[in-house]
Amino acid sequence: MMNMEEELYNPKRTVEEERIHRKTMLAAAFRLFSKFGFDNGVAGHITARDPENSNHFWVNPYAMHFSHIKVSDLILVNEQNEIIQGDCPVNEAALVIHSAVHQARPDAIAAAHAHSTYGQIWSTTGKLLKPITQDSCAFYNDHSLFDDYTGVVYEAEEGERIAKALGNNKASILRNHGLLTVGNTVEEAAWWFISMERACREHVYAHAIGNPIEIDKEYAALTATQEGPPEAGILQFKPLFDMIIKEQPDLVN
Repeated sequence: MMNMEEELYNPKRTVEEERIHRKTMLAAAFRLFSKFGFDNGVAGHITARDPENSNHFWVNPYAMHFSHIKVSDLILVNEQNEIIQGDCPVNEAALVIHSAVHQARPDAIAAAHAHSTYGQIWSTTGKLLKPITQDSCAFYNDHSLFDDYTGVVYEAEEGERIAKALGNNKASILRNHGLLTVGNTVEEAAWWFISMERACREHVYAHAIGNPIEIDKEYAALTATQEGPPEAGILQFKPLFDMIIKEQPDLVN
């Protein structure tokens, strides 16, 4: 019998089985983002690379509330940002940012970006997260800062600069904008975003109280190996997926 990690990240799936899996996790991630209050009008997008056509990715329809998104609603676009499958338009900023990220990071199966409250608040500081809690150590030496803001991301060059700033990290703080996370699976990208938003909330509260004590570098690095590897992201996402699929089973339609 497969263990939990093997079941969620199973290289023995057929291409079609893997496509269904990724799209199911993607729809579930949108429902969870809505549940956690990460929705904000038409802003925000999560993408998943197609397992057969690796330069294509699945993304949410433009102006559809995260809480309504089902597997059948997802839109497939190619590297020229043309819609291959689906009847709805796609957020132009999503195309610019995610196409650049997926091109720069072949390892990134999924990418997530949203205008979440605490992510936006912390982004205004132009600072990286510090290892002030066990959970925030997941991002220790594994996130970057895109230290610029020039308006809504509509230009390809801007998407490329964001992808360059992301580098090989699992996440990036986009100054005055929000958070961006990536993962080897949809589960990881979604969990890193959820966890990073919580870390931003902790930072906002901790700095409002006073000067939070940082975890020693040695132990922050150790904790990063425990809280931050890909399998940890998959594991942490599982109970959230189990919860949302039980509450909202229509997401698989």
